[in-house]
Amino acid sequence: MKYWIYIYIILISFINFKAFSQENSMKGYRIEGDEVVFSFDKRDYTKATDEKTLERLEFDDFDIQNVVVAGNFNSWSRDSWKMTQVSEHIFELRKKLDDFKDNFNWEFKFVINNRIWAEPDKNVSNITYAKEGNKNYYTYNLKMYTGYPSKKGNAKFFLKGYRNAKKVILAGSFNKWNEELFSMNKTDEGWELTLQLKPDRYEYRFIIDGYWIEDPENSNKTPNEYGEYNSVIDINQKVQFYLEGNLEANKVILTGSFNDWSESSYEMKKAENGWTFSTRLPYGKHHYKFIVDGEWMTDPSNPVKEFDGHGNINSVKMIK
Repeated sequence: MKYWIYIYIILISFINFKAFSQENSMKGYRIEGDEVVFSFDKRDYTKATDEKTLERLEFDDFDIQNVVVAGNFNSWSRDSWKMTQVSEHIFELRKKLDDFKDNFNWEFKFVINNRIWAEPDKNVSNITYAKEGNKNYYTYNLKMYTGYPSKKGNAKFFLKGYRNAKKVILAGSFNKWNEELFSMNKTDEGWELTLQLKPDRYEYRFIIDGYWIEDPENSNKTPNEYGEYNSVIDINQKVQFYLEGNLEANKVILTGSFNDWSESSYEMKKAENGWTFSTRLPYGKHHYKFIVDGEWMTDPSNPVKEFDGHGNINSVKMIK
C-alpha cells in the first residue's frame, strides 16, 4: 500500500511540475531592469518557413548568417533590429522599455538570413497565430506589464525608512504581483521607484526582504484575500474638453459624473473659436454635458452618447 502511495505522490508531483513548467515557458524575450532582452536560441527550434516561398524547412538545413527581431513595434523591419551573437547558439538584442511605451502587447518573430522565419514551438506559452493563405504559423507575443520603470514616469512609489533592508520589491496588479521584477532604489530616506502606468486603478504592496507590507503612507487601501490590505493608487489622464462656437455666451460650465454634476466648479475658458477646460480623469467611462448660460447640452462634436438611469442623454468620454 505504501508503495502505491509513493508512486501516486511522485506522479502528482510530476504533473504539477509539468503544469508549472508549461505555465512559465516564456520564450523569445525576458525583462531585465529597464530593458527588454530579445533572445534567440537556435536549439529551441526545429522548423522554419521561407517567407518568400512559404516552404517549410528543417532548422538544420541552413547556416545562420544573421538574425533580426521583426515585429509590429518596428513595422516588421528586416534590417533595423539586428541581433548580436553572444554564444555558439544564442543571439540577443537589448532595447529600453521606453521603446514600447505606446502599447503593452506586441507581436514579433525572429527572421534569419533576411527571409527565414523561425517558428516557435506550439507549446510555448507566449505565442499567437499568424495566418498566411490556408496555413497557420506562430509568432511570439511580447506581453508587457501595464507598468514599467521610467525616471519620467507618472507614478512615484516611496517607502520611508528600512535602511537596513537588503532588498525592497514593488509588487502589484501592474506587474501581476511579480516578486522580483521591480526592485526599488535605496535613497538616504528610504526606497523609491518611478513607474509609467496606463490610466487605471492599481493595487500594490512592498516586499521587504521577503516580508510583504502595505504602503504605510497611503490611506487608500482595500482588503485582500489574506486578511490584510493592499494599497491603492489611481492613475489619471489629462483630458481637454472643447465646445466649438457659442462665443456669444457669458458662461460655459463643464459638468459630469467626474465632478458630481456640479453646475459651477468647472468653468470653461473662452478661446478663439470656442470654450476649453482641462482636467485629469481616472480610467473608465465618464458622462458629461455643457451648461451654456444655464442651458444644458450634449457635446455636438462627440457622437458617443448614452442614456443614464434617469432618462437623460449624456455625452461619453472613455479613458483607457
